[in-house]
Amino acid sequence: MLNNIGLPGLLLIAVVVLVLFGRGKISGLMGEVGKGITAFKKGVSDGQKELDDDEKAESARDVTPEEKKDNA
Repeated sequence: MLNNIGLPGLLLIAVVVLVLFGRGKISGLMGEVGKGITAFKKGVSDGQKELDDDEKAESARDVTPEEKKDNA
C-alpha cells in the first residue's frame, strides 16, 4: 500500500502536516529526533568501547602461571 504513494503524495502529506502542526512545532520535533539519534550513536559507541575494554581486562586479569594454579 505504501509503495504507491509517490512524490506528489509525499508532498501532499508534508503540506498537511505543516498546516496542522506549524513550522515551529515541526522544527522542535526534528531537533528532538536529532538529539535522540545522537544519543543512540553515543550509546552504541560507548557500549562497543566497554566490550573492547572487557575483552582486554579479561585477558589481563589472571596472570598466574598454570603450574601455580594447580597448587592452589
